[in-house]
Amino acid sequence: MRRAAEPADEAAVTAAMVAEGLDDVHAYDDTPAARYPAHEHGYDKVLHCVAGGVVFTTADGQLPLEAGDRLDLDRGTRHAAVIGPAGVRLVEGHRPG
Repeated sequence: MRRAAEPADEAAVTAAMVAEGLDDVHAYDDTPAARYPAHEHGYDKVLHCVAGGVVFTTADGQLPLEAGDRLDLDRGTRHAAVIGPAGVRLVEGHRPG
């Protein structure tokens, strides 16, 4: 996980992820207190929080994301998530391959 020095600008984050070569880069909102049970993906997933917050749980423990934080999840990483009380806005992309 990477922490930024200041909150993220959505347009700048999106442009940086596209320039990085990520596929399917898109932003979305999630509702307060939503819960996602443990699951995994068949692709590398990159998430950058631009507003609100979410806590991911992996084998490494809890990983809270707030505005400006980025999380890179390798393919097959089992994870669960709980959206914070204010909801969350994320920019997501997938590594090709």
